[in-house]
Amino acid sequence: MPITSGAPAHGNPAHLLPPSWTSVISAWLAEDTPSFDYGGFVVGAAPATARLLAKSPGILAGVPFVDEIFKQLDCKVEWLVKEGDLVGQNGKQHVATVTGPTRNLLLGERVALNVVARCSGIATKSHSLLALLRNAGYKNTLAGTRKTTPGFRLVEKYGMIVGGCDPHRQDLSTMTMLKDNHIWACNNNIATAVSAAKAAGGFAIKVEVECQSLNEAEQACDAGADVVMLDNFTPEEMKKAARSLKQKYGSGPRGPLVEVSGGLTEDNVSDYVSDDVDVISSSSIHQGTKHVDFSLKIVPKGQEAKDGKGESTAT
Repeated sequence: MPITSGAPAHGNPAHLLPPSWTSVISAWLAEDTPSFDYGGFVVGAAPATARLLAKSPGILAGVPFVDEIFKQLDCKVEWLVKEGDLVGQNGKQHVATVTGPTRNLLLGERVALNVVARCSGIATKSHSLLALLRNAGYKNTLAGTRKTTPGFRLVEKYGMIVGGCDPHRQDLSTMTMLKDNHIWACNNNIATAVSAAKAAGGFAIKVEVECQSLNEAEQACDAGADVVMLDNFTPEEMKKAARSLKQKYGSGPRGPLVEVSGGLTEDNVSDYVSDDVDVISSSSIHQGTKHVDFSLKIVPKGQEAKDGKGESTAT
């Protein structure tokens, strides 16, 4: 399916980032250069210009992370495209120019490329799956999951948002999701688990229950769950259960949300399209996602005005 722009409909995603997020950049840079910078010794600190090149098609995501990486290294990034734009669709594309001391450009090179490649890959996959669902007639929410990389969740969730998807819960403190292990640990009593979750979270924290059958979903709804997840249902089972829940408990603000999840990919997600499903969630938009290929190439002296045609990425 052709990729189109993934620009979010409302506001700037960068404004979602918490004040503390820049501290992780320092940790990334420290990890990549924990002791001597031998390559930096070779090139020195003379001023240099580098071009960030998109080398495969995808949606650009991760701009604030790249900006902060080079900012901490006393470099400046000038973007030629906007976050959410489709890049690299007609071959190699110059998407940004980075200026600063040569040594510093190379200190930030691999860190920045890794982040923008991964974040853009997630935005691209998120948008692609969402477009597939829209073409199949699905009008509601496509969300990611909490199956993210430890220490890298903020970037991965950010990529989902740029791709136009819902990031789902951010962490265990955001929403109470009672999975099978929670229910089993409560003597297999859904009502007990939901009551405890409601008591702890109060009115501000939603409670979702992962259900393996329509009977479990009804127990969860009767106990006051805000969201019921139909997990690993077949398409036929899911549609029947979702319709039954909506008929019995109501739609919209009158009843609980119905979420569908479990093994959903581009190959089968269209089979799960139903007006009775409020949320389709899938880890396929951020797990095992193909990266968008970028490279950063220093421009030889005297060639700054020419188009960048650098070759392979650095390792």
